[in-house]
Amino acid sequence: MSRFTQSIRLRVMVEPVRVLFVCVHNSARSQMAEAFLKCFGKGDFIVESAGLKPGVLNPYVVRAMAEVGVDISANRTKSVQEFLDKENEFDYVITVCDEANAQKCPVFPGGGKRLHWGFPDPSAIRGREEDIMKEVRKIREAIREKVLDWMATLKEGEGYERAAE
Repeated sequence: MSRFTQSIRLRVMVEPVRVLFVCVHNSARSQMAEAFLKCFGKGDFIVESAGLKPGVLNPYVVRAMAEVGVDISANRTKSVQEFLDKENEFDYVITVCDEANAQKCPVFPGGGKRLHWGFPDPSAIRGREEDIMKEVRKIREAIREKVLDWMATLKEGEGYERAAE
């Protein structure tokens, strides 16, 4: 185990890891990722989310999260502009746009390791309400699994690269 990995393990136990989830509208995927990391991280993480063009919180996502006991109904959508003065405060900046639109995903200037987790856009789902909810649940579960897997990777000390200073 490298000294850097050891220091990250110690840091995770002592100082919270700072994470920013970014998407276009901050209305669905980034909100779910933020909520899950806060819920599962239990104080090991300081988590925010933001969008390039903040929209309105997706009501299907609010419902889907409530189904698993996570209330995001009082959340507000936020602009990446709110975090520009905090650009060096994040250890990770994780974009969660879908693969087809990854080039439109906002680029956040500043420090922190960049990761991209591609998920479909819940706002693009069309059809009957039950069909929309079925697809939103799939996205919710994919985000939940990705967050849990990433947390396990961090705690094992794998996959963490030093952010450019």
